Amino acid sequence: MSDEIGGRVRQMRQKAEELKQAAERVNDPEESKRLKEKARRLQEQSEQESAMGSGDIYPME
Repeated sequence: MSDEIGGRVRQMRQKAEELKQAAERVNDPEESKRLKEKARRLQEQSEQESAMGSGDIYPME
């Protein structure tokens, strides 16, 4: 299970980095803002999954 979570976390972080890079390349400020926000949410989600996978945090019931 840990390998599965680790792989998913790596994919999410890679996608977040791709979104950040895409945000830097677009000319439209609104599109850039949207991509950066999406990257930020994805990064946060990957951090939460990573912490849950390592047993640092437990989901609220």
